[in-house]
Amino acid sequence: MKTAVIILNWNGKKLLETFLPIVISHSISENSTVIVADNGSTDDSVSFLKQNFPQVPLILFEKNYGFAEGYNKAIEQVDCEYVVLLNSDVKTTDGWLSILINHLDSHPETACVQPKIKSYNNPERFEYAGAAGGFIDKYGYPFCRGRLLNHVEIDNGQYDETIPVFWATGACLCIRRNVYLDAGGLDKGFFAHMEEIDLCWRLNSRGLRIECIPTSEVYHIGGASLNKENPQKTYLNFRNNLLMLYKNVPQNQLKKTMFVRNLLDLLAMIHFALFGKWKNALAVLRAVRDFRKMKIDYLTLRNQNLSKTTVLKSPYQLDGSFLWHFYIKGEKTYKEITKTIHK
Repeated sequence: MKTAVIILNWNGKKLLETFLPIVISHSISENSTVIVADNGSTDDSVSFLKQNFPQVPLILFEKNYGFAEGYNKAIEQVDCEYVVLLNSDVKTTDGWLSILINHLDSHPETACVQPKIKSYNNPERFEYAGAAGGFIDKYGYPFCRGRLLNHVEIDNGQYDETIPVFWATGACLCIRRNVYLDAGGLDKGFFAHMEEIDLCWRLNSRGLRIECIPTSEVYHIGGASLNKENPQKTYLNFRNNLLMLYKNVPQNQLKKTMFVRNLLDLLAMIHFALFGKWKNALAVLRAVRDFRKMKIDYLTLRNQNLSKTTVLKSPYQLDGSFLWHFYIKGEKTYKEITKTIHK
């Protein structure tokens, strides 16, 4: 089999009922299959799948390994050229998969791709998690072509060009399996959130290309595991972002980058507190504390990453603070902020 579309499920029977038939109709062919990897669900997801979709192969785990390790374990078990990490709350469209695979077939220099991601609930708009391709600033803050923080643009065709990006969304990530395994896959220590950006940073630093292919289009609900205001999501995003910086920032930039980032995290805590979001403020504090504890264990990973680095600065990383552009300069769209990228 050439391509495996892998849906990682955890207690997601309702999502599987809604979206799996659509994914199957758009994805299964003589060269591609759809697989569900179950992360130790405690609902009746597995019995539902066995009864209603006996043609869909199942990979069953005895517990919830999280997004990162769950996908690592599943991808190790499949034998194919390409794998697609597809969220269970994604509605695919006709031809979505063949467009991505054809691009990889004809562009051997490209390691992974993503489609255009639009909102399932507001189809005229991009979706928060990925939009039309991801970027990052000097201090680890991610943003997308079509989404800056919570400012999501209407899709008027303004981002329909296929371009290289810094990161591709884990909601729908199509990648060469050998590249995924060679890079070490997703960092299981992250458990969930930011892990695909960390993986893509490694790919960038090794001179590999990541692209968004907007002619392929899918629709994503988003927030199916944790919504954006959930303190646990705040904790994971801040902790994992700090781990990602520590793992990937070159040595001569690390001290200054982490100093500025610590100041920005302090401002984030104050911001949450001023708006009465005390649990989120405490989540940031806990994230910083736990990052400092985990740094020792991550030193080996950092050294491994740096030893394989051939590109110290990706041209698709914003050279400066994205937050400065957004809040101080009032630039609210990707095109305004990234005048120097892709020009």
